[in-house]
Amino acid sequence: MAKNTSDCIEEYIKQLLAQSGIAEIKRSNLADTFQVVPSQINYVIKTRFTESRGYTVESKRGGGGYIRIARVRFSDRHQLFGNLMAHIGERISEQVFTDLIQQLFEEKIISEREGNLILATASDEVLGENAPEIRARMLRRILQRLDRKGFHL
Repeated sequence: MAKNTSDCIEEYIKQLLAQSGIAEIKRSNLADTFQVVPSQINYVIKTRFTESRGYTVESKRGGGGYIRIARVRFSDRHQLFGNLMAHIGERISEQVFTDLIQQLFEEKIISEREGNLILATASDEVLGENAPEIRARMLRRILQRLDRKGFHL
C-alpha cells in the first residue's frame, strides 16, 4: 500500500523521536521538506501525536517558533496505569480507546492478540448507544486488573 504524505511526515517525526527521544521541528521547514502547507503539519501532529497515543506536544509560534514532541515515558507500569486512570473520564470515544489499547501494546503490557480481542469487543457497533460510557468502565477494569501485583503476560 502506498504511503500518503501524512504517513511520511509521521514516520519522519517518529525517526527523530527514536534518535533522541524528543523531536523539535520548525513547522515551516518541515512543510518545505515535504512540499505541503504548514496546516498539514499541524494536522499530522494533532491527529497522530496525541496524549492518548503517549505523546506530549509543546508549541511556540512566531519567528523562532518550534514544535517539540516527546514520547511520554513512565518509570514503571504502576505509574503508567495511574496516569491512564487519571485521564479516564465518564466517556471514551472509540478512537481514544483504540489509542490507549495501542499504547498498552507498545509498552509490552498486552500482546497484539489481547489488544485485538479487546478492540473487537469495544466498538460502537458492539456496545450500542451507551458505548462511550461502557468503554470508560471497561478501560478502568482492564487497567485495575493489569495493575495487580505480580501480573505478567
